[in-house]
Amino acid sequence: MDPSDVLNTETGTLLQDVEQYRWLVGKLMYLTFTRPDITFAVHKLCQFTSAPRQPHLNAVYKVLHYLNGTIGQGTFYSANSDLKLKGFADADWGRCSDSRRSVLGLCMFLGPSLVSWKSKKQDTISMSSAESEYRAMAVAVKEILWLRTLMLYLWVDSSEAFALYCDNTAALHIANNSVFHERTKHLDMDCHIVREKVQLGIIKTMHVGIEHQLADVLTKPLFSTQFLRLIRKMGVINIYTPS
Repeated sequence: MDPSDVLNTETGTLLQDVEQYRWLVGKLMYLTFTRPDITFAVHKLCQFTSAPRQPHLNAVYKVLHYLNGTIGQGTFYSANSDLKLKGFADADWGRCSDSRRSVLGLCMFLGPSLVSWKSKKQDTISMSSAESEYRAMAVAVKEILWLRTLMLYLWVDSSEAFALYCDNTAALHIANNSVFHERTKHLDMDCHIVREKVQLGIIKTMHVGIEHQLADVLTKPLFSTQFLRLIRKMGVINIYTPS
């Protein structure tokens, strides 16, 4: 998606044929199961299915144009893996121009392989970037706990703390320092699952620079250079590209 385009529910003329838009977006939803690089774009376009407008359809055509040029692209799974689980959590504060809700993104890796990813608009409005990032970390922790349980059923050793990477230092301080909790009582109680799992040694929070935050792809449109660099780090490759 073009980072300069701001899609909302009011700009542009309403489409006469809304079924075409819904049909195209519905097909793209299935493709996100194997193409994490289009997950944010499809998630965003799904929000306008009730009353799509011309800019929304133009954005769908842009996604189709991108797919046409990357037919052989997909997620690579290495045969050599240490089976260590790690996750990246990120949020773009106030991304939705209609509701001002933040968009969270998370991606989970088993060794070098991407096994789970999500792009989702948060349920409530966050009052700060730290709050939106902390809510994203809470969702990531729940995903890690689910994957950890699955690993236990498969007899995979999961005794070590799993690394959770976040680029917001304030959110990391809230997760690791109980002093900050007096300032964050307005947060939902389930968000404090992050701190609880840190204390139990299940999660180990780590800081990552913004330029290396892989979940950034799942929270907002990026310019092509940054976008391509991050999806390559996520293990998304094109089998038709010469090595």
